[in-house]
Amino acid sequence: MVPVVMPTYARADLAFERGEGAYLFATDGRRYLDFGSGVAVTALGHCHPRLVAALKTQAAQLWHCSNLYRVPGQERVAAKLVENTFADTVFFCNSGAEAMECSIKMARKFHHADGHPERFRVICAEGAFHGRTLATVAAGGQKKHMEGFAPVVEGFDHVPFGNLNALRAAITPETAAICVEPVQGEGGIIPGDPDYLRRLRATADEFGLLLIFDEVQTGMGRTGSLFAHQPLGVVPDIMGVAKGLGGGFPVGACLATEKAAKGMTAGTHGSTFGGNPLAMAVAETVLDVMLDPGFLEGVAARARRLRALVEEACGRFPDLIEQVRGTGLMLGIKPRIPNTDLIGRLAANGLLTVGAGDNVVRLLPPLIIGDQEMDEAVRILSRTLGEVAL
Repeated sequence: MVPVVMPTYARADLAFERGEGAYLFATDGRRYLDFGSGVAVTALGHCHPRLVAALKTQAAQLWHCSNLYRVPGQERVAAKLVENTFADTVFFCNSGAEAMECSIKMARKFHHADGHPERFRVICAEGAFHGRTLATVAAGGQKKHMEGFAPVVEGFDHVPFGNLNALRAAITPETAAICVEPVQGEGGIIPGDPDYLRRLRATADEFGLLLIFDEVQTGMGRTGSLFAHQPLGVVPDIMGVAKGLGGGFPVGACLATEKAAKGMTAGTHGSTFGGNPLAMAVAETVLDVMLDPGFLEGVAARARRLRALVEEACGRFPDLIEQVRGTGLMLGIKPRIPNTDLIGRLAANGLLTVGAGDNVVRLLPPLIIGDQEMDEAVRILSRTLGEVAL
C-alpha cells in the first residue's frame, strides 16, 4: 500500500517537533546538533527571535494579495538586494528551482528580444544541480535525476566543471548563456577556481553570452560573503537565490542586470505565491540581520575556525578520510566508506549532516554557530570516526 506521503525521499527515521538555534529536538525528546540546516536553509538557526517576530507581526496583518497589485515588501527586499549586489532588478518566487527556471527563461528571452531567437542553448557544468523541474534537471544534466522523465528538455550542453577550453569549444551560434554554481553543492562541495570563474565572465563577453550564477546554496552568507562570487571580482548577468534568503520560509529570487532582464516584460513570467507579504517580511529581516555591521565578518571567522577543527579531527584518520574541502561554512568530508554510513553514525551520536555527490558528507551549520557548538560537533565527529576505525 502506498504511503499517504508520496515516497520520493529516502527519509531517515527521525521526526522533529521544535528547534532552537543550532539544535533540533526530536519527538522522542532527543537533542541533535544541526549541521545540515535543512540543506543550507536555516542560515540563522532555528526560531531566530527577529525572524519569529517579523513573521508574527506580518501574519496578523496580511498574508496574500497576489501580484496583481504592488507589494511594498517586495519593493523593500528588492531594493536591499539591488543595493548589495550587481543586480538592477529582482523577480520573487518560492524556491531555488523556480529561481533557476526564471534565469533560464530570461536568458532565452534576452536573445529573442535582441533579434536572435536561435540563441537558446545554455552551457552548464557536469555534476551540477539546478533544481527538480523538467528544465532544471536538464540543466543539471545528471542521469539519475533525468531517468524516467524523457524527453529531456532540449537546450543544455554540459562540459567538465572548471575546464574553460571545453566550455569554449562547446559555444555555437545557438548558445545563449553559461550557467554554473560558484561552488558545486549537491555535486560534492567542489569550489570553482577563482580564475576559472573570472574567465567565464570574459568568455561570456567575448561571445555575447549571458553569465548565470546559481547561488541558491552558496548565497546568503554561506561562504562568508553575502554571495560567493563577490570576493572574486566577477559579476554575473543573472543569479538564482533561495535557501538562506528565507531562513526556513519558502522564498526564492532571480536577480538580474537591467540589460539581461530587458525581455522580461508584463506577462512573460509570473508566480501566484512568489513574493507574498509573509515571505517578504521574513526575507527582509534575514537581510537586515546579515547586513548588520560585522555579521558577515563573523561568519568568515567562524568558518576559518570550524575548517581548522574539522581538518585536525579528520587528519587523525587518514585511512578513513580522504579529503576535507569547501569554503566558508560549506564544508565537505570525503570518507573512504560510503557517506551514508558515516552520516548515519554521526546522527546516532547526535550530529546531523547531509550527503552530496562524490561520496561527500556536507557540513552546513547555521551561520550563527558558536564556538561551543563547533567544539561539540567536532567531538562527535572525532568520536564517530574513532568508532568506525575500530
